[in-house]
Amino acid sequence: MTDLFQHFREDERDFIEKVIGWKEYVLSSYSPKLTDFLDPREQEIVRSLIGDQKEVNAAFQGGTPQAERKRALLYPEYLEPDHDDFALSLFQISYPSKFVNLEHRQVLGALMSIGLKRSKYGDILIEDENIQLVAAEEMDDFLKLQLTEIGKAKVELKKIDFSKAIAKHDEWSESSTTVSSLRLDAVIAAIYGISRQKVQPLLQAGQVKVNWRTAEQGSMECQEGDRISVRGFGRSKVTEILGRTKKDKIRLLFGRQK
Repeated sequence: MTDLFQHFREDERDFIEKVIGWKEYVLSSYSPKLTDFLDPREQEIVRSLIGDQKEVNAAFQGGTPQAERKRALLYPEYLEPDHDDFALSLFQISYPSKFVNLEHRQVLGALMSIGLKRSKYGDILIEDENIQLVAAEEMDDFLKLQLTEIGKAKVELKKIDFSKAIAKHDEWSESSTTVSSLRLDAVIAAIYGISRQKVQPLLQAGQVKVNWRTAEQGSMECQEGDRISVRGFGRSKVTEILGRTKKDKIRLLFGRQK
């Protein structure tokens, strides 16, 4: 068990123990376990811990092919899961779009204000004036009853088929840079072209996330595959650590979301 934890960050220990519990449940009960929505890092941990053994398998669904947040289904080998097993709902959010312009952050804020846990809904899909929400099916009644307002706009939810879901198109531009170390503050400064002094207040204000978790320590060491989000500056990812230059700097390949 100790060896297992060495492959992950300390703050991921609780989630790892949860996944081990899910796995043991499937093995002992010989029945499936459906999780709440997981972010991509959590999905990666589930895949890593389940591996390719036959006794317990894992499948993921978020409603659309490009979904970021997905529910995981851990299941025994006899089962062949289908879409219905993931208990997903897609809602169309109607609002007076002629008079109001709603943004992703406002939808997120409204969901938080009604007390809905982030693990109970998936992606918020927006295209022009069209807004959709993927949620756990068990939240249908709660959402219809409670989500009546976003910002100052009155809204109405209508459940629709996933064939009508908005397609997400995430585009990344790749570049390379050099850093003196893999410290988070140094990596952010290099990727976003700002000074390390300006990075510190962003960290302290909780405006930086690494792998979808708030990061407050600039000394945290970045790894290949890390996803970084800085409020006001956008998302990026550490694609590859390419080694050292002749001047002993570390060369990074990174992507920034367009």
